[in-house]
Amino acid sequence: GDEVSIFQLHEMIAEIVNYEGRFEFDKSRPDGTPRKRMDSSRLNALGWKPKIALNDGLRDMCQQYMSQVQSK
Repeated sequence: GDEVSIFQLHEMIAEIVNYEGRFEFDKSRPDGTPRKRMDSSRLNALGWKPKIALNDGLRDMCQQYMSQVQSK
């Protein structure tokens, strides 16, 4: 149910992987698709709640990816 922009998502991932470079956005190009927020109210009404926060899931995924890349 949380809304996260692509910009916010790239900042979260950059922080997780300790990326200190720059990101450049081409503002002359369209800025993507319109907002598409998932409505999880029906799931919440049934008692479902996410077990993993987005930031924690991203951290786990990045760590798994980096460990696989380093093991090759």
